[in-house]
Amino acid sequence: MKAVLNVIKPSAKEKQQVKISIKKFIQRLNACLPEAKAILGGSAAKNTWLKGNHDIDIFVQFPLKKFKDKSQELSDLLEPNLKKAFPKKKISRLHGSRDYFQIQQNKLIFEIVPILKITKAEQALNITDISPLHALWIKKHAKKKDEILLAKQFCKASQVYGAESYISGISGYVIEIIVAHYGTFEKFLQAVIKWKDKTIIDPSNFYPKGNVLFHLNKSKSKSPLIVIDPVDKSRNASAALSKEKFLILKKLARSHLSKPKLENFTVKKVTLNSLKKQAKMNYLVYIELNPLKCKKDVVGMKLKKTFIHLKKELKHYGIVKSGWDWDKLWFIVKKYSLPEQYLHLGPPIKMKEAVKQFKKKHKKTFKDNGNIAAKVKEPFPKLDDYIAYKLQAEYVQERVKKINKVMIFP
Repeated sequence: MKAVLNVIKPSAKEKQQVKISIKKFIQRLNACLPEAKAILGGSAAKNTWLKGNHDIDIFVQFPLKKFKDKSQELSDLLEPNLKKAFPKKKISRLHGSRDYFQIQQNKLIFEIVPILKITKAEQALNITDISPLHALWIKKHAKKKDEILLAKQFCKASQVYGAESYISGISGYVIEIIVAHYGTFEKFLQAVIKWKDKTIIDPSNFYPKGNVLFHLNKSKSKSPLIVIDPVDKSRNASAALSKEKFLILKKLARSHLSKPKLENFTVKKVTLNSLKKQAKMNYLVYIELNPLKCKKDVVGMKLKKTFIHLKKELKHYGIVKSGWDWDKLWFIVKKYSLPEQYLHLGPPIKMKEAVKQFKKKHKKTFKDNGNIAAKVKEPFPKLDDYIAYKLQAEYVQERVKKINKVMIFP
């Protein structure tokens, strides 16, 4: 695994540069915070970040006693202090369970989150309040940081990394918990292949009798994997994980254990040339677009829905393979043309009123296995015409900012 770590682990120089930038940022911000204090959070605080990942979480803690009745006002209280600390920087306000802010500086993207300073999960008035407790638990219990890096990179390469709704995968925090629980990356994979639906991982042993599902809210226990947050017994930290991503992880874990490969840690970039090779004798529909500008999770869901919608609309052309990678969508299909007409099956003959209405819409009708039917002209039999029409539809237009490029091969 040394070869993998050499690629994914931040160098001493990178760590030092990031550390200096973070220190300066926090000092500058704290100088403008009269009643709160900024601290480092996330993977940077836990020393579990991958090389080149420069998203930095900064939590601004407001004293619980004084601000507990102003939980929903924390973002408004923080904003003028941020502007004072960074007057020349673009400060983006993003919507969340509590609004947070984003500032880019020295190639780092700082996300500044206002929270209440708490000492136990029960005091939290917002899910983000608990975040510093997560960092403290990981720093105390996850001794083998390299093993966590291996697990994170493996999940990234497997496309199961991320708890965002458009990914429905496994979050970085959950990976940290699981690897800390099992001890090593290899033991993590060995456990994964044995996981069954509703497998329960309870690192803090909150439920020694194993009656987790009885105590958890049903909405929090729908995922195939139940990971009890080690600092919050009421929370399933892996609630976002879908059955699809769960099964993908199991399959790839089994494959890697049987035949370890370095490429299993490589995030495969989708290129037009690679898609052309995959298409072979079929037709490739390749679309590039501009996403809308708003919260990434919201944008991601809009893009995912656009992809699912187009995939459904193209099924008559015989989809062989399809996928999307943020601003790129692709569909490999068998057909370029459809018949000039298609059979439109109407209601059963015995439904007289419905049949009457059907005949009003179609001049020539006939019986087909007990139903009324008609031959209908296909408005867009050619693939390129059909794609152009569907991309102009309201469903797509309201979910993307702009369609940049549409290419069909061969």
